[in-house]
This record gives sequence, structure tokens and C-alpha cells, in this order.
Amino acid sequence: MGANSRWGKWIPAQMWVVFIIFALFPYIPYIGRYTSLGTEVVIWSLFALGFNILLGYTGLPSFGHGAFFGIGAYAAGIFFLRVYKGVWFPLILSILIGGLFAALVGLLVAKKRGIYFALITVAISQVFYFIAFRWDELTGGETGLSGIDRMNIGIPNLVSLQLSKPINYYYFVLVIFILCTLLIWKIVHSPFGKVLQAIRENEVRAKYLGYNTTAYKWGAFTISGFFAGLAGGLYTLLINSAFASVLDWTQSGNVVMMTLLGGGTVNFFGPILGAAIFIVSRDFLSAYWESWMLIYGLIFVFVILFIPSGILGLIGGKKQTILR
Repeated sequence: MGANSRWGKWIPAQMWVVFIIFALFPYIPYIGRYTSLGTEVVIWSLFALGFNILLGYTGLPSFGHGAFFGIGAYAAGIFFLRVYKGVWFPLILSILIGGLFAALVGLLVAKKRGIYFALITVAISQVFYFIAFRWDELTGGETGLSGIDRMNIGIPNLVSLQLSKPINYYYFVLVIFILCTLLIWKIVHSPFGKVLQAIRENEVRAKYLGYNTTAYKWGAFTISGFFAGLAGGLYTLLINSAFASVLDWTQSGNVVMMTLLGGGTVNFFGPILGAAIFIVSRDFLSAYWESWMLIYGLIFVFVILFIPSGILGLIGGKKQTILR
């Protein structure tokens, strides 16, 4: 019983279901053949889970978090093209650079909250966007960076995995997603995560209890930036390129929509469901109507007005599921 309870705390039943569904995705009839689409869903799920450390657990509405996703994407691309053609080092750099920029921005916004926090983050993200769009020598400017191939990984002379094959890259990303999901789960259920939840509920009371809420918010912002940078690096390897569009405010809006739609403010797994719905809707609806965002926008408005707890909040019927 003790071992089972420990495993249940580390990997709850819902998480097993998510992992199994993603693992079996390539073998699902019809939709399984869209491997690259599945990879994109996994990458955005990772991004949204990291973002939810801020929005769902700390109550900080960062509307510029796509900046760190884009910075991670560019970091991986620039390192690959100009320093080392590989996989691990570009991804490690995307994590470090994404987290570093998040830490720097966090110093500016950690004392803010509410609309002020949101406006500052979106303004800063646009600054990064215009820098990437104009800095031709480093980022390629309007044309971006291309020729970022997925190299083989493995042990020399023993085993090699060809990431250029979509199915191999899908499972490579899935393994990273699983490890990061377990890490995020551990973070939000640690004493650190409990303090973040206390800040979300009432920051003044958290201060009276002796917690340095500014430092905790900065820590949450930085940690979220690490995961955003990693997701950006994985995305660059997926599309073999990096463009300034990944830094645009719309990317930040997308991750907010994913998190709220799935129910990230009340359920740990909400961002994953929201990311899957958003990415699939975008690809399939856009194939039939170029103004598909109108439909999606109306659905999102409906959810915000009538189902503010998101889809999983509606299914669960409880408003405080995330606290468990």
C-alpha cells in the first residue's frame, strides 16, 4: 500500500491516461498518420503546462509568455547554425536562455499584479518581437532562420536514432514531455507550489505569514520561462526553422486560450486538453475556412462567459480541483 500511494502521488491515474494516449497516438486509425500534428500538440502541451505555473497556480496573467517560447526557438536555431549542429546542446541552450530572459523580465514584473502585470509582459514581448524582426544579422529578420535539420542521436557505433523521421521525433519529444510533466507536477505539489497557491488566493495574507511573495513570484516566472524556452527549442527542430512570428503577442494569446479553455485554472491537466483542442481545431478548421479563428474565438468567449472553469472544470464539477 505504501509503494502504491507513493506512485499515486508521483503519477496519478489521470497522468497515466495522458501518457498512454500520447504513446498510442501514432497508431490510432486515421488521425495517427498526422504525426507532425501530434508532435506539435505535445510541444504546446509542455508550453501550456509550464505557463500554468504562473496563471493557474500563482494567479499571474502573463500575456507575453510567448516571448520566452520564441527566445528559446531562436536560441536553438542560432546555436545550431553558427556553433554546433546537434540536438542536445541547442535544446539545453534554449532552456537556459529562455529561463535567463524570464528571470530578467521577472525582476521587472514580480512586484506587479493583475492588469499591470499583464500589460507589462505583453509590452516586453513585443519589444523582443521587433528586435527579432529587425535584427537581420542575428535572427535573419523577416526571412528568419532555415536549414535547422534534426540530427541523429544515440551512442556512436552502437545505436542511432534518426530524428529526421517524424515518428522518431514524436517519441523523442514525448519522452521529454513526460519527464517535464512529472517535474512540473512535483513542483506545484511541493511546499514551493503551495506558497504559490497561497499567493494566488491572497498575497497579503501570504506576506503576513512571512513569505517573500515577490521572490516566489519571480521564481515561478523564471521556472515557467525554462519550460517555455525548451518548448520553443523543440518547435524549432520540428519545423526546421525559426521565424519572428513565434515571438508575436498572438503566441502568448494562444497559450492563454489553451490554458483557460481546457480548465488550467482548476485542473493540472487542463492545459493539455486545451492545447490538443486548439491545435487540432486550427489545422482542421483552417483547411476548410481561412477565417476559422472567428469560430474558435466565439467558442472561447462562450467558455469564458459560461464555463469560466474550463472544460475539465465543467466535467469535474468542482472549482478547486487544482488544489489537490
